[in-house]
Amino acid sequence: MRSPFIADIQLARRLEATDGWVGILAAQIHAQLHPDSGAVAEAIAGGDAVYTGVGSPLTQAIGVGMKGPVGGPELEQLQAFFEVRGSATKIELCPHADPSLIPLLGARGYRLREFSNMLVRPLKGVNLAPIAEPAVNVRRCTRAEDDLWVRTVSRGFAEDLPSSDENLPVLRSLFHRPDSSCLLAWIGDEPVGGGALAVHEGVAAFYGASTLPLFRRRGVQKSIISALLQNAVEAGCDIAYTLTSPGSSSQRNVERQFFRVVYTRCTVVRDFSPE
Repeated sequence: MRSPFIADIQLARRLEATDGWVGILAAQIHAQLHPDSGAVAEAIAGGDAVYTGVGSPLTQAIGVGMKGPVGGPELEQLQAFFEVRGSATKIELCPHADPSLIPLLGARGYRLREFSNMLVRPLKGVNLAPIAEPAVNVRRCTRAEDDLWVRTVSRGFAEDLPSSDENLPVLRSLFHRPDSSCLLAWIGDEPVGGGALAVHEGVAAFYGASTLPLFRRRGVQKSIISALLQNAVEAGCDIAYTLTSPGSSSQRNVERQFFRVVYTRCTVVRDFSPE
């Protein structure tokens, strides 16, 4: 089947803008739930700078350079946003960002930390028949199940992120997004995995998908992704995306459901050095 979209800069701008929106709204909700956290977001250098705490996975800049050239003063403003809060400057850099960024980052001592793949699936005009796994029941959470969802998803990441419990406040902020649908997978009466999507201007962002280690290889992740896709279609989205580590089991799981890599982002970091 021919893809109904082209992996060009227009698509990249749409995806990066949505990913920035995920961070902005998460920071706003985090600030409401944790007033002393200092959580905040600001549009800088064509992208969005998000702070939800030092070391938080959401403390980063997204979409920098996606609207055109970036000058030295703009990059200095971005660095100041993080440094005044005692944080390293972390940029999720899209390969479609304006080339003006490259020499600026090199001159300021940024280092490459890691890569992540942006995977996309079109949702219009394709067959999205739900995948049947008789033993796995996936349903949307009620607002009263926030703690259950947060702890289940966190436990699913525990092997890959030993400090996953430190991310519980961030996951709770993601759960309480007004534009999100949070799902739990059950086997019998036991929650065994979870996932979520946020919707912004026709784009569905998938995040938080994890399975408890004892229940892997039983179709849980496949069932969660299938349910997320159904929710995205019902919300009127035309594309869905997720980010994974290159070559990971998460990437293989979504590729089996016809997501494909459209580009690879790199994480670049400038360490914070208090004077």
